[in-house]
Amino acid sequence: MIKTDTYTIHKEIPNIIRQEVLAALAHYPELQATHIRFKFTRSLNGSIMAARPQVSTLFGSRKNRKYDILMSPVFKLKHSIEPLHQVDPDVLIGWIGHELGHIMDYEQRNTLGIARFGLLYWLSKTYIRKAERVADTFAVHRGMSDYILATKDFILNHSGLSQQYKDKIARLYLSPDDIVTIVDEMETSNKADKENLLAEEIDIAESIAQETQESR
Repeated sequence: MIKTDTYTIHKEIPNIIRQEVLAALAHYPELQATHIRFKFTRSLNGSIMAARPQVSTLFGSRKNRKYDILMSPVFKLKHSIEPLHQVDPDVLIGWIGHELGHIMDYEQRNTLGIARFGLLYWLSKTYIRKAERVADTFAVHRGMSDYILATKDFILNHSGLSQQYKDKIARLYLSPDDIVTIVDEMETSNKADKENLLAEEIDIAESIAQETQESR
């Protein structure tokens, strides 16, 4: 059980998932002073969690940015609804750890870079796969591979989750084998993935701009 308050600085955490959030935050010392609000919401439209910057904080100093990790209070099964906080703790820690990986990515971007991320994430499934790889890679490089694998296994093998949701996860997110590969290649730094993602952003942005120009 996490007892220290070290990881609660500038954090808003629902008590019902406090221990799981603190366990995930313990793997991200870089985020110790980052403002993060963990918030239950019913407006995620098919997702379980999402990490987003608070837009109003993007136009000042980077050190004053604030982020939300939005979480659905329940997830729908084929014949029932299960509260998120009742999920196995390791699975929940992995889910949260993945979203913290996104915040690590945001923290390295300026305001324009975050805006570009949001646009390309919305427009390109190829870019989604790249961005999700970066988030998982951040988590794995911080010792969270077992948690991330527990989350993947839970989603892909849960008999009560819809096949449509499983197919979405399998299509857009890293597979368990991909995670194991990252673990095996730990000597490769996150910098390489970051550079690949930024190169992909440029390619996709140029492609979108060209398509827009041709359609005029």
